[in-house]
Amino acid sequence: SAVTLIIGLNACIKMLQDEGLPNVFARHEKLARATRAAIAALGLGLFPKENPSNALTAIEAPAGIDGQAIYKNLREKYGITGAGGQDKLKGKVFRIAHLGYADTFDVITAVSGIEMVLKGLGHPVTFGKGVAAAQEILMK
Repeated sequence: SAVTLIIGLNACIKMLQDEGLPNVFARHEKLARATRAAIAALGLGLFPKENPSNALTAIEAPAGIDGQAIYKNLREKYGITGAGGQDKLKGKVFRIAHLGYADTFDVITAVSGIEMVLKGLGHPVTFGKGVAAAQEILMK
């Protein structure tokens, strides 16, 4: 109902005020950098190559692996919500968000899940490599 939407909006605004907008933006930027560092450590590409978003990271699926299968496995096997590519990028990328109510352990969990899904789909992965790269950023 409209009342619950207003109550929810009020709660979100209070959270933003409590954290402070500069801190919210800094948190999103740090989570994005950590995610991108993890993806680079796993040898995967980013989309776009330049000027990536701090709202989400679009990751190129490894050759021979469907990006849709990656995000579906993340959700179904590990309860991690992501998204696939759209339009011309469907099957070529998958996306992980780090905007809003996201924190350090959301990134660590997502990266760990990506490592497990990729390994399960036959892609060579050294467990912990992406997680360690993210941790290096998140500890600063």
